[in-house]
Amino acid sequence: MSKIKSDEILALVSAAKAGFEKAYAPYSNFHVGAAALTASGKIVKGCNVENASYGLTVCAERNCLAQGVISGEQVFKALVVYTNQEKLTPPCGACRQVIVEFLAPDALVMAVNHNNNKKQWTVNELLPDAFTPKDLLEK
Repeated sequence: MSKIKSDEILALVSAAKAGFEKAYAPYSNFHVGAAALTASGKIVKGCNVENASYGLTVCAERNCLAQGVISGEQVFKALVVYTNQEKLTPPCGACRQVIVEFLAPDALVMAVNHNNNKKQWTVNELLPDAFTPKDLLEK
């Protein structure tokens, strides 16, 4: 797993919690915040944004990475997901595919809850044998 400093993890957890507090989840009441550390050391955050047409809902992880991309970042070192659920919440399948696009296979992905319980994975553990941009280039 790529090495992330403890102060970087604390900053990511704090930013993910701030994202959580901005979540728009009137239908599920399942608030999620996320924060990612860019390769240049910047932290970007996101939250889930629900929609009455449920399929248009955007998860916090994808929102977070999109915030990074729009600010000029395309490489991320780590991602933290924050919820107030007792059971730690890993990224959904769609988010895992987007995470694979922007984080290295050994990058840290961590779930944290309101009790400060933590679970961590590498990107490769979340989505082994992922379809990546490299697959589009190989013939």
